[in-house]
Amino acid sequence: MPDKIDNPIFVVGSPRSGTSILTWCLGQHPNILVQEESNWIGPLAVNLAIGHEIGSARGEHSQLSALDIRRDDFMAHFGKSVNDLILSHRRQFEMNLRSTALRDSSQVHEGFQIARSQSDSKSRWVDGTPEYSLYICGLRKLFPGALFIHIVRDVDSVVRSLLNFDRLGEGSLVANEQQAYEYWLRTVNACLEAERAYGREIVHRLQYSDLINNPESALRSVLTFLGERYVPVCLEPLRLRINSSNVPASFDASDPKTDPAVVEKARRLSAELEKDSKHVEPSAIATTEMETAFDQRVCEVSQLAKKVIAKDLVISGLQKEFDERTAWALRLKEEVEAKDLAIRRWKEKVKAKDLVIVGLHKRLSRRPVEILKRILGGNR
Repeated sequence: MPDKIDNPIFVVGSPRSGTSILTWCLGQHPNILVQEESNWIGPLAVNLAIGHEIGSARGEHSQLSALDIRRDDFMAHFGKSVNDLILSHRRQFEMNLRSTALRDSSQVHEGFQIARSQSDSKSRWVDGTPEYSLYICGLRKLFPGALFIHIVRDVDSVVRSLLNFDRLGEGSLVANEQQAYEYWLRTVNACLEAERAYGREIVHRLQYSDLINNPESALRSVLTFLGERYVPVCLEPLRLRINSSNVPASFDASDPKTDPAVVEKARRLSAELEKDSKHVEPSAIATTEMETAFDQRVCEVSQLAKKVIAKDLVISGLQKEFDERTAWALRLKEEVEAKDLAIRRWKEKVKAKDLVIVGLHKRLSRRPVEILKRILGGNR
């Protein structure tokens, strides 16, 4: 394992819960490098686990087994490479932001900066991809020192924001109201499971309402959890709400087709989380459940990949057969065209001979007696 433990930060929770604004707040800290939503790191963890499975499939006759490389070590080494890659490209990130500002100043705001001083250490980074709520176990394997902040917002506000965000043409995560409630349940329950599995030393829960209503207190608690000192500049992004759907009061998100049981389940959990601020100690049972769920996901993705490969082989075979038949058809076409050409030439020859015969026939018909005499005279 690497001597230095990498400790990136992941802001998780349902989309439209404040993950983006909290990520940018933390990114103003001199020791934290903000990142755009990545979307690829979570799936990478699953794919690396599949890779290790392939590399260990034949026991001692497999490379990884023969080298005694365990899955956690395998994944952590790749995680270190990802961590180093991100931190080493800080300057490029800053230059790209400056280029954006030169092209269109409206796309850049003073409160949202990559670094506020060249002396900022930026020794760790923060990623606020909401979908990583579903990849926490895998991310822990990539980055054993990672910390997670679970930001929670009341479900009705999230649902309205999700549906309004789609209405504004900003892209759709859900198709309707029921899917919005179900997505909130799925991501929030995944984060709560992580809280139970890893405890408050690894996963910190933050209420969105606290971040908005008591931002300094909220950020102080988050930075204390991260082991970083509080700096007032972290409040700057809150002066301008980003990525906001600005839901109008008149916007109606209700849908008569939505299952009332789903809505009730989500609202009940949302209300419980508003009241419940306690942090639980790590649970071995919950950890085992997280590991089992991760292994199951790896297995499902692996099986899906095998099916895709099998289908690709079938498609490749059909494509080969199609190409062969196409080539045969082209050859046949060329042969037919060649024969047609030969037939046309023969017809032209026959036509030419016919013309000769017709000419002879005309000559014979005009001088039959003379020709007959010549023939008879020639026979004497």
